[in-house]
Amino acid sequence: MADDRQLKLGAFMRPASIHTAAWRYPGAFADANFSFAHLKRFAQTLERGRFDAFFMADHLAVLNMPMEALQRSATVSSFDPLTLLPALSVVTEHLGLIATASTTYNDPYHVARKFASLDHLSNGRAGWNLVTSANPDEALNFSRETHLDHATRYRRAREFYEVVTGLWDSWADDAFIRDVSSGVFFDPEKLHVLNHKGESFQIRGPLNVARPVQGWPVIVQAGSSDAGRQIAAETAEAIFSANNTLISAREFYADIKRRMREVGRNPSHLKVLPGVFVVIGDTLAEAKARKRHLDSLVHPDSGLGSLSVMLGCDARQFDLDGLLPEIPESNASKSSREKLIAMAREENMSVRELAQYVGGSFGVMEIVGTPTSIADEMEEWLMTDACDGFNVMFPFLPDGLDDFVNQVVPELQRRGIFRREYEGRTLRENLGLPRPENRFFAGSNASAVNVKPGHFPR
Repeated sequence: MADDRQLKLGAFMRPASIHTAAWRYPGAFADANFSFAHLKRFAQTLERGRFDAFFMADHLAVLNMPMEALQRSATVSSFDPLTLLPALSVVTEHLGLIATASTTYNDPYHVARKFASLDHLSNGRAGWNLVTSANPDEALNFSRETHLDHATRYRRAREFYEVVTGLWDSWADDAFIRDVSSGVFFDPEKLHVLNHKGESFQIRGPLNVARPVQGWPVIVQAGSSDAGRQIAAETAEAIFSANNTLISAREFYADIKRRMREVGRNPSHLKVLPGVFVVIGDTLAEAKARKRHLDSLVHPDSGLGSLSVMLGCDARQFDLDGLLPEIPESNASKSSREKLIAMAREENMSVRELAQYVGGSFGVMEIVGTPTSIADEMEEWLMTDACDGFNVMFPFLPDGLDDFVNQVVPELQRRGIFRREYEGRTLRENLGLPRPENRFFAGSNASAVNVKPGHFPR
């Protein structure tokens, strides 16, 4: 090996498979998204495979696609991530538990409290995927008529991050002395009141949960627009990217690490994890046959529905056999939309071809092959600075997950690029990330006179 680099592997588990037809595949669990028994099995299989994390994307509305497509989607019913993940924390010991929480349709205090609680319940395995929300229909569920514009969402997200992490630092690590003899439960000198007043939020604090086990749950980000890259470089510790070629992945990786250096962060303190859709067979022909069978189960209505979501407009109005027309600006995810449009232009794809492409796995990177060839490609990406690991998407469940853990993981371990045992107990330890210092109480014996004994500001 050229060096001692190790893959980090997350598992994209909401929806349980991103493929539109996954629930229809022979042997698949059609109710995988909404069965705790199934999700418990998946989490325990991932832990047996030494995965870093179980990742749950989230939507605060049903997908904004035509009913013809929506009626064929298995994603309309899913657990709330911050209800499910605490339950999974009880049946696992090492697996990280990462959930999306929108900065557009939540308040910082809610997010800080829920993730701090999850971190304690899991003994330090929580991660927060900071997103600004791409589905404009979410606004209609939160007493708003329109989605916030892109620039406003990102300004709000940046302030949201500052407030949440400030609330996590409300208490020094050693604030709770619990002195039975004196009757003193906590040291008032080690409590900080945030008193934040900003453009979007006015929040006093402190948080009514002790500082998280990890200091802060791991901060994850998924945007690839210029604004998304910048907020990731400034705040994130893992980023789920959507690059589907080695060249674009290397460019993205270099850009993120450069931006980190420019803001004074250590580039090794952020892990770049592209999404990858993996289909496994004993031979390449078998793997391709599985993928063809899976894709054949995608109804045309689903393809156009998925395309509409990604473009932010109704694709049914387009000439199916014509080229993609000019697409108006929208409040959908800019980076995914722009990549899809660029690919359609470069490859002269018809609307029908484009819909078929995204109708299965939404156009993410695909590796279809044998365990050896899949490991070859993953190793090349790791060793050529295209990634630090992957966010793996399984084609159908449970077989797709079982095949990866039973066949691909041992091959990665044989090559020495993936762990045989977890490095630690917390998600930060396993990802190789430092524990953040408390901004208000630097050093284990330091204190800040933020609240005087006998006085709590109102």
